[in-house]
Amino acid sequence: MTNKVFLNGQFVDEQDANVPYNDRGYNFGDGIYEYIRIYDNTLFTVKEHFERFLRSASELNIDLDETIESLTDKVKKLAEVNNVENGGVYIQVTRGAAPRDHAFPGPDVKPQMMAFTRSYGRPVEKLENGINAVTVEDIRWLRCDIKSLNLLGNVLAKEYAVKYNADEAIQHRGETVTEGASSNVYAIKDGVVYTHPTNNYILNGITRRVIKAVAEEQEIPFKEETFTVDFLKQADEIIVSSTSVEVMPVIKLDGEAVGNGEVGPITRQLQKGFEQKIEESH
Repeated sequence: MTNKVFLNGQFVDEQDANVPYNDRGYNFGDGIYEYIRIYDNTLFTVKEHFERFLRSASELNIDLDETIESLTDKVKKLAEVNNVENGGVYIQVTRGAAPRDHAFPGPDVKPQMMAFTRSYGRPVEKLENGINAVTVEDIRWLRCDIKSLNLLGNVLAKEYAVKYNADEAIQHRGETVTEGASSNVYAIKDGVVYTHPTNNYILNGITRRVIKAVAEEQEIPFKEETFTVDFLKQADEIIVSSTSVEVMPVIKLDGEAVGNGEVGPITRQLQKGFEQKIEESH
């Protein structure tokens, strides 16, 4: 069965989902996106994702005539059309198609919207056993709080991780740890969870927000403050998180064991709490 793609108000076969050569997303990376997890036919934290989506549009002055409700309805229908019970849905908006010019086109050019789905299960084995990560200099632009299509810095960081047989690259500006190539980062030391504060240097991850809520409920100290690469390497436990990887333990960093080289107790507590949030969403 051919999957359907949502393209500008229509559900079309994926092989027919074409965009104009002069779309500004293609020419400039001029657009935004979100990725929403689906668990047992339920869109997890969909409201929070689309709040961030609309904020990103506003920050880039993309005139998006949508609401949280209308966007939710679109991706929900797409997931149903493609029979996705477990997986995710990607949605993207560009400023539109217009003759190539760095300046914004006129108001007659309308945003282009596209969405597609994927079916897959939870990364159970890695959640149980942990992953390897490497550190790399953060070379991205200075508005990482916007979930834009400008991901070349992230791509290069992820490819660096692949080169060294790691699952994630943890980025740092100078000595300050920011976030992963496709995740937020947490250092756990003496029972306290540390993570970079929400500003323009990181994306305020939706999974990050859930982890913060879980930590507060379980009375695990959660400090949003900067820390160094050296502090990270001395951590008892390290976590990276995202919509796809959930609460993912890092057991090796730059070839060295994190803590005792095993998934730690705070990580397990947060994983358990996150799974409870999934159950509660049904």
